Amino acid sequence: MKRNARDAIIDAAVYLFNHKGFKGTSVRDIGDKAETNSANIAYYFGNKEGLLEYCFTKYYEGYLREMEKGVASLEDGAVSCLKKTLEKIMLYQFDNSQLTRMIVREMSLDSQMVREIMSTYAMKEKYFFQLIFEHGFANGEFRRESSGYYLLQLKGLLTMPFLNTHYMTEVLYLLPQEKYFADKYLQELYSWVDGRMNSQHQDKKMLTV
Repeated sequence: MKRNARDAIIDAAVYLFNHKGFKGTSVRDIGDKAETNSANIAYYFGNKEGLLEYCFTKYYEGYLREMEKGVASLEDGAVSCLKKTLEKIMLYQFDNSQLTRMIVREMSLDSQMVREIMSTYAMKEKYFFQLIFEHGFANGEFRRESSGYYLLQLKGLLTMPFLNTHYMTEVLYLLPQEKYFADKYLQELYSWVDGRMNSQHQDKKMLTV
């Protein structure tokens, strides 16, 4: 089935924003890549900034829906809930790897749009993670440390595969776009949670020493 012009524009924009950056991509570039009249960009999105805003909204609304699915299992325990939430996030990111890479890149820059994202979607993400952390602190599942530092480290782990794809492929010979990598990386995330946060796992290690 042939894609409609709107979908083609979105796909072209994500590709070009990844390879040339937002500022380095023109409306004409997007129209040429999408094989459509560039006037359609104005019709559907207003302008290039409106198209970028749509990409941010599309990404974060899907991202937070997956987080909500993970957080819904909080009554099963904080460790289990955190792992399930990380699974939902990572699979969402790998299923949308081009969009994720573009969003992560743009979020590293200072702009009015990024500041607006920080005050809305990023704050909701923080709220979900803190719900899990506080539950884990309260029932003794997590070692009581700064939730801010836990979140900082988790964000680094979650974004790393999409920030350094050339390093991973050219130096480490890893293929982050392959499913086996997503599965293996998720197990590494679980190991980090157990080794860094899970107080019960730490207690078991001490008993076996």
